[in-house]
Amino acid sequence: MKKYTILMGGLLLLIGISACTSDLDQTPIDPDLFTEVDVYQNSQEAKGALAKLYAGLALTGQQGPAGQADISGVDEGFSQFSRMLFNLNELTTDHAVVGWGDPGLPNLHAMTWGAGNDFTTAMYFRLSQVVSFSNSFISNAAVLSDDPEVASFIAEARFIRAYAYYNLMDLFANVPLVTEITTELPEQSNREEIFAFVESELQAIEADLKAPGANEYGRVDQAAAWALLSRLYLNAEEFVGQNRYADVITNADKVINSSYSINTNDGNGNGSAYDELFLADNDTNGAQNEFLFVLTFDGINQQTFGGTTFLTHAPLGGDMDPVLFGVNGGWSGYRTTKGFVDQFDYAVTDRDGDNHPVAWNDARAQFFTEGQNYEIETIANTFEDGYALAKFKNVDVNGQQGSDTSGDFADIDLPLIRLAEVYLNYAEAVARGAGGDLSKATSLVNELRARAGAPV
Repeated sequence: MKKYTILMGGLLLLIGISACTSDLDQTPIDPDLFTEVDVYQNSQEAKGALAKLYAGLALTGQQGPAGQADISGVDEGFSQFSRMLFNLNELTTDHAVVGWGDPGLPNLHAMTWGAGNDFTTAMYFRLSQVVSFSNSFISNAAVLSDDPEVASFIAEARFIRAYAYYNLMDLFANVPLVTEITTELPEQSNREEIFAFVESELQAIEADLKAPGANEYGRVDQAAAWALLSRLYLNAEEFVGQNRYADVITNADKVINSSYSINTNDGNGNGSAYDELFLADNDTNGAQNEFLFVLTFDGINQQTFGGTTFLTHAPLGGDMDPVLFGVNGGWSGYRTTKGFVDQFDYAVTDRDGDNHPVAWNDARAQFFTEGQNYEIETIANTFEDGYALAKFKNVDVNGQQGSDTSGDFADIDLPLIRLAEVYLNYAEAVARGAGGDLSKATSLVNELRARAGAPV
């Protein structure tokens, strides 16, 4: 897996009590000190600082998997961005339940969370910190902006900031809009202002971002900006009360016509190329060709209790064999509901004695049913009620375990935006009357269904 190289400069404020000068804005003269000034001496040093922005979404602190946490007030493992995003987006629906009783967690599925909920608070802090780190980078890297490479770095930082604000707007609505480092308390903005900012930023950075497929794996390019715009416009009616479906089609088309492609490489020979998206070698097995914005993980060098380590361990329990998942055991937490299982009714190929589905001909129905109950009678402190999910596996296409032989941490990269989503954005916009090509929309959806082995 690709690693983030995080260059952390020691930002030391040396103020002598009996200083000989009244000017406190002095550059340290100790040649062994490495300050913020040094970080932005050249493009290579700036690239190290850029890595921290990506790592702010993937990791949780300065010492993986835990230690020197970026934010406080919540268990560090819980505070990883994609882990919190899963909890806030999935536990609050009829898709998933969790048996753990950590304070604030059961309230999400029960729809009884409040302003003091640990997980909503931690997500707000996490995203706000990403914004703050991005603001700092954008400001400091400006001294090198004449370098085309650094101009691209700044555009990537603006994308990450826009992505953070998209999620703040989606999850919290009326948040402060802060684009510079300041000690002043910010004023609250509204969704219309945040929407306009995200839109304008993604449009403004297009020229400085690298062309689709031209950047290093794990870093964003123009296609990521177009894809996020298509997501933004798809939800515009909810966010700002405007129909922007025509803009969905415009931006989705740019991505669809780019160099990215849907993975059709069935590397493990199981009859579907869908599961390759969630294996330990998804950065090389062909899946990477459809990842527009991806968090990279490495079981040795990028350890966290969030990310895909969480997505592999947390839904694993009961009669499931950890060896098949490339890990040393399950956390026996998350299961899915029959409401989600029933979305695959069209693909059911077998049922048990109670007429509950237990097999499907759609590779996306990755349910584990042995020893699991279709009906959920009890959520807390149990694992048997509700089908388990067998989606993420820390093995490669040959069944070999990821790099961490202890089985603690996963190598699987996590796509935050995939080409498949853009296909569906295009199709939904057409279905909602925005014009476009109905035949093309149908073909795009059928391409995804055929890849999963589903009826078309």
